[in-house]
Formats: sequence, structure tokens, C-alpha cells
Amino acid sequence: MASSTQSDLPPDEAKQTDRGCSGFELGSGPPLRKIFFLLDSLNVGGTEVQAVELAIRLSRRRSYEVTLGCLRARGPLLERLTGSSVRIREFYPKGGFDSVHGVYQMFRLAMFLRRGGFKIVHSHDLYANLLGIPAAVIARVPVIISSQRDLSHLDLYRTKRRVWIRRMQNLSTAVLANSNAVRESVLADNRFPAGKIRVIYNGVDTGKFRQGSRDRSWLAPDGADERWIVLVGNMHSDVKGHPWLIAAAAAVVRQFPQTRFVLAGDGACRREFEQLVAQLGIQRHFLFLGRTDDVPRVLSCSDIAVLPSKAEGLPNVVLEYLAAALPTVASRVGGNAEIIQDGKNGLLVPPEDSTALASALLRLLRDPEFAATLGKNGREYVAGEFSFQRLIEKTDQLYTELLRSRGLE
Repeated sequence: MASSTQSDLPPDEAKQTDRGCSGFELGSGPPLRKIFFLLDSLNVGGTEVQAVELAIRLSRRRSYEVTLGCLRARGPLLERLTGSSVRIREFYPKGGFDSVHGVYQMFRLAMFLRRGGFKIVHSHDLYANLLGIPAAVIARVPVIISSQRDLSHLDLYRTKRRVWIRRMQNLSTAVLANSNAVRESVLADNRFPAGKIRVIYNGVDTGKFRQGSRDRSWLAPDGADERWIVLVGNMHSDVKGHPWLIAAAAAVVRQFPQTRFVLAGDGACRREFEQLVAQLGIQRHFLFLGRTDDVPRVLSCSDIAVLPSKAEGLPNVVLEYLAAALPTVASRVGGNAEIIQDGKNGLLVPPEDSTALASALLRLLRDPEFAATLGKNGREYVAGEFSFQRLIEKTDQLYTELLRSRGLE
């Protein structure tokens, strides 16, 4: 089975995506279920990683053939797909969804879906919903699954297009959320039937986050005797809570001067956060790593993890923190409270509260035994409740249910 990629990709990327099977046994007959995923891009992000891992794992089953469509088929995750049996296509609405080219791409996608005989279209994020759902409706795809993976905090939800977003979702067979908090938010905001909004939690590859070497010399030659507190999160805005962590850090280092805050991630606000650290005179206690492709290695060097977000759906990074057995402090927002059981496998604090955040971090620094217990409990919890195997099983069950409701199985 040869892989198929859109002809308007650059030659080097087209070559990367045009791959054949990697030896997965798909059976002698045609696959029973042709699934089409649609994503915004293949950049590294929580939604993108989940969708790519789900596509790869489903494609290994005899009953699935997965095609992954992207608005832009570019990004680091392209390499992860290389060698898999997942086919990749690009549908780029240059000029926007309501432009002439955007409408053209929608109909082009509809034709592709119709000719391909897909039984399920599963769009995984906001912009993919806007292109994929109407195309699937036009193509008369039997099962259409849209996604909601945030608490509607993005700017687009605050514009007049919000109405169209909800109308698109209402056209789908089911809306898939990744936490009960997101589900309740969608239900409170819209008149969807309760049964339309389903929840499947994210998965994490716990094997990738087993404690590795604690050698920090590759990051900071002078950091061997320090206690490291890590935050992995983009810096496109303050939504991940960086300003409140920086304010809390000033209180923490007064009592524990051998503490360093390691920030992995990048974005337009990075310079602003660096200036805030400088204004507080605590530059030597901070390490801005920028974007990193080796989060497991960074986590293995750390002692405590933190995510003081203002808003979250179900953050992959908290699952990764716990999988790495790191005692974790997170804000009580969105799906964080569905992962962390306060005082048992982590600590929860109010959002935008640097005093409470500092108190939680100081508690862990003062009581290493308690911190170690939280880390151990966290790893055991995610291994049982948030494995990729569980994600695959729940997704397969949902697909089966929806196909049977259409009389297709």
C-alpha cells in the first residue's frame, strides 16, 4: 500500500511523506474501516501528538486503514510518521476558510472523502473542525467526529465565528472532548444533547518517561547540587501561568537559594518573561531552554514539576510529569483536577495565585519524602488510567458504537 501525499508539498517533504507500508500485518482482505483524521499541522503540541500516536497505533490493527489529513503537512511530527502505514494528505486553505481558495479546499476534501469511501472522519482541533466537518457532510461520510480539547479560551471563540464553530460541531455525529471539564463547558455553552459530547482521556507513553540519567551538565554545568523546578509550556501568552510562577519563585528562592526554575518552551512572550525575572533580580535562578525536542531528558534532570495554567483541557504535560514520577503542582483548572488527586499524586492550587503556588512548592522542598511519595503515586496512576492502550481501546469502542448506530456493522 503506497502512501499518498498532496502534490503541492515541497519536493523534500513530499518525498518524506510518500512512504509505503512498514511491514504491519493488515490482513489479506481490504481493511474494514477507512478512517480519515484531520489536523491543523504536524507541529509538536498536545493535540497533534495525541492524533499522530492514535493514527499510528490504529493503523497497526487489521481492521483499520488511516489517512491523516493536515491543513499544513509540515512539522517535526512528520518524522514520527515516516515508515508507518499512515497516509498523509494536505488541504491548505490559503487565505482563510471563507476565501475562494478555502472553499475550493473544502470541496476538494469532500471529493477526496467521497472517492475514498471513508466510513469515519475524525477532526482533532478547532480549525480542522471548520474545514473537515462541512466537507464530510458534503461527502456523506456516515460517521463524523469533531473535537473540543480546550475550555473555549482561544480568541476565535470570542468572535462572531463562534456561532459557526458550534453549528459545525452540531453537524457532527459526536463531539469528542478530552476531559469532563471540557464536556461540561461545551454543554453549558450550547444546546447540544448530552449524549452527543463524549469524553476520551489523552494517553501517555509511560515508557518514554522512565527516570533516566540525572546528569545536568548538558544543560547547566554548575547545577549538580541544585533543586530544579520545571515548567514545560509554550510562551505564546500567559495562559500557562509563567508570570505567577516567576512571582512565586521570588518567595521560594529566599528560603531555598539553591533552587533553579527550568522553563522549556518558547513563544512571543518569552522576552517579557525574561524581563520580569530580571526586574525581580532572580536571573541566576532561572534557565530558559527555549523549544526542546527532548522533554523526557529534561524531566529526568528535574526534581519538581509545575503547570500553573489559567485554562486547560487535559494537558499532556501533566501526564508526562507524573509518568516521570515528578511531584507535581498544577492549578485547579479544566482537566488538571481529573488527573491530580490533591495530596495523593500531586498538589492543586488556585490559578493566578502566586502565594498559594509558592506555598505548595515550598512544601515539597521542605518534605522530600512526601514529594517522593507523590511522584511514585503519580506514575502508578497514569500507567493505569492514561495509557495509550486505554486510549486505543476507548477510541475503538466509540468508532464501533457510532458505526453500528448507522447500521454499518
